[in-house]
Amino acid sequence: MPSMQPEELDDLYEFAIQLGKDAGRMLLEAAEKRWSGDGMINDYGEGEGGKEHVQKMNSVDLVTKTDEDVERFVKNQILTKYPSHEFIGEESYAKGGSKEYLIKDGPTWCVDPLDGTVNYIHLFPLYCVSIAFLLNGTPIIGIINAPFLSQLFTARSNHGAYLTTATSRHRLPLIRNPIPPLPPNAPTGCIFACEWGKDRRDRPDGNMQRKVETFLDMAAEVGGRGGRGGMVHGIRSLGSATMDLAYTALGSVDVWWEGGCWEWDVAAGICILQEAGGLITHGTPPEDFENAKIESVDLGSRLYLGIRPAGPSADESAREIQERTVREVWRRVRGLDYKRP
Repeated sequence: MPSMQPEELDDLYEFAIQLGKDAGRMLLEAAEKRWSGDGMINDYGEGEGGKEHVQKMNSVDLVTKTDEDVERFVKNQILTKYPSHEFIGEESYAKGGSKEYLIKDGPTWCVDPLDGTVNYIHLFPLYCVSIAFLLNGTPIIGIINAPFLSQLFTARSNHGAYLTTATSRHRLPLIRNPIPPLPPNAPTGCIFACEWGKDRRDRPDGNMQRKVETFLDMAAEVGGRGGRGGMVHGIRSLGSATMDLAYTALGSVDVWWEGGCWEWDVAAGICILQEAGGLITHGTPPEDFENAKIESVDLGSRLYLGIRPAGPSADESAREIQERTVREVWRRVRGLDYKRP
């Protein structure tokens, strides 16, 4: 299996951090042009230069010139410095038409130049660039930069995860020390994050309907919904699965459940969450969910369940608490159908 020396990984990590900063600066500069009126672009994405964004699958699956410009910049920087590495970016992948899982064992970069494109178009601040470096198919470096918020999330395998802001740097999770356990009756008392997704087909038992059923089960009073009521503190849809993962690593989100993501949406976030002490596993509950082994998720599965870092309680280890929470979430969520074509 391919391997690298620690010194090589040190250089890769520093390069990835700087690349994330530079790409984030590009995102922020592009947004500043929009709100300053440069180019006369209106709220519907129309300007002197024509459409600022175009549809891919439907009216919530969009790509902007900024997506493409940032991806081109990141790809050029990577392949200039590391010409033997593989590069997988959302926009170049989408244009190829294939949905094959392309990540192999060799050194690979997996990049989403702008996650939260709809947020960016509306100047809603939760958008970011996501950069992951993988070896043997595993994300070992993760960089997420949300430039509008001045939040840079970074992680390297076995070296921890960090949040750097304009004024400070903190190790993740950014919650009380010692890290508190999850609520004893989780998901009751938790913040639950999930996106509406791009599959908006209004059909019985489709993905959108299954998500709505899950939202109701999670939100309903304990004992409601045929015993599935989770009584979570709140449900959050941030408009970016990458930011959902970052905030789960931060400790602000307790449970993240999602289907339909591609590997560039999650690769960096998975590295950051795991390095912070969180757990990431399969989003669709197995048939025997009470006894099934809880394993790390396959990056290409498109179905994910993340649990925030947790401390131990008097009776359970941190991992036992996380696994118990996974099973209670599995008890309440609907299986989603997001197979690779």
